[in-house]
Amino acid sequence: MTSSTTSSTDETIRRLLQDTTTWAVVGLSTNTARAAYGVARTLQRHGKRIVPVHPSAATVHGEQGYASLAEIPFPVDVVDVFVRAELAGDVADQAVRIGAHGVWFQLGVIDHDAADRVRAAGLDMVMDRCPAIELPRLGIS
Repeated sequence: MTSSTTSSTDETIRRLLQDTTTWAVVGLSTNTARAAYGVARTLQRHGKRIVPVHPSAATVHGEQGYASLAEIPFPVDVVDVFVRAELAGDVADQAVRIGAHGVWFQLGVIDHDAADRVRAAGLDMVMDRCPAIELPRLGIS
């Protein structure tokens, strides 16, 4: 990875973390042992509105859940993806359809074809990163 690629990635990460408000967290449930639960709480502490997206549509961290991205009745800035890589491409395509501004694939979620589609649609794309790690790394409070 060249420094310009790293810089561009950091710029994209910084933009998504600083210039967005509403994050749909796909895979977020009431299971406190799952990474999505803690990351969503971290996002809330940094001023983000989190929207749980999970088939159970449970309320998590005080926010109403939805069974799918298409059911969310308001605009979403970022779709944060906590599903297996083989399912992530479909979620990325849904994010494009609902008009999100960015897609964030969590650590271990890698789908280069989906990332290319997201970028081709004009959205910001972050892959194989975690906002709970990136916030302190970039000094964002």
